[in-house]
Amino acid sequence: MKAIQLAEPKQFRIIDVPEPSAPGPGEAIVRVYRVGVCGTDYSGYLGKMPFFSYPRIPGHELGVEVVAVGPGVTNVKPGDRASVEPYINCQNCYSCARGHTNCCENHQTLGVHCDGGLRALFTIPARKLHVSTKLTYEQLALVETLAIGLHAINRALPRPEETVLVIGAGPIGLSVIEFAKLAGSRVIAMDLNAQRLAFAREKMGVQETILAQTLDADVKAFTELSGGKLGNVVVDATGSAKSMSTAYNFVGFTGRLVWVGITQDGLSFTQPLMHRREMTFLASRNALSPEFTRIIRLIEGGMLDTRPWITHTAPFDGMVGEFTNWLKPETGVVKAMVEMN
Repeated sequence: MKAIQLAEPKQFRIIDVPEPSAPGPGEAIVRVYRVGVCGTDYSGYLGKMPFFSYPRIPGHELGVEVVAVGPGVTNVKPGDRASVEPYINCQNCYSCARGHTNCCENHQTLGVHCDGGLRALFTIPARKLHVSTKLTYEQLALVETLAIGLHAINRALPRPEETVLVIGAGPIGLSVIEFAKLAGSRVIAMDLNAQRLAFAREKMGVQETILAQTLDADVKAFTELSGGKLGNVVVDATGSAKSMSTAYNFVGFTGRLVWVGITQDGLSFTQPLMHRREMTFLASRNALSPEFTRIIRLIEGGMLDTRPWITHTAPFDGMVGEFTNWLKPETGVVKAMVEMN
């Protein structure tokens, strides 16, 4: 069967791979119907993703159908539609033993550390499948993106009376916004790209936005917008070392800063301001199984509207030709989706 492989940065190729053999104990074989493309895929293509290894079949935002299950599998059956939790954890390390499966010490993410879903069929631990009888394959493929945002918000736990500033209004920033809104917090979005901010206002219901300029001007604009106060929670979803190094300037007294983006470059900041305001700095990596379950239930219940998310699509055979276009800010891509079948 055909697969799309990223042989090295900026070099896709179509390869032949064998179909999976019969699933073993605890395993399932899935047929891939939809693959979402995210910042990790773009960074892997550009050679800027620190955890990405080559050659690699990308694809970790997946809507799939279960086609076979191995011995002992009871949570899914053939014919089930499911979202894939792509974080393969060992279940044995110290992190896993404490329930932190998102940062397993032997962690493998599909499409990053091991081969992912840009192929028709593959084998996965059945425990990583989250079933829905109601969601479409497109919706199921969006769950992982949303889970990144939910986990970031769960790191900071904003309250209804608090203000959340989300820096970066790309897909991950938008997913953070979704759950900050559900927490009842006041949400302000900031980005360099006016088109992204317009999307956040018009499609995601964000009433207050800031078009980033200089740090001093941005801090002033934020404090004026928020009534003279800095952020209770600031989430940086840019993946930019410059932005991640300066984001703490927007954090108020006893506030929390969450870095959900990732960069290979070093971060730098001065300590007195952090100390004076007694800030808390938090990293946010991947997501947890219960977060996938919650998101599926929220979409099923109409609490999350997935309709605005998918702005671009391409068939499997046309993905390579479209991929570089999706990298261009002027194309207005929020979420591109590869249609496998």
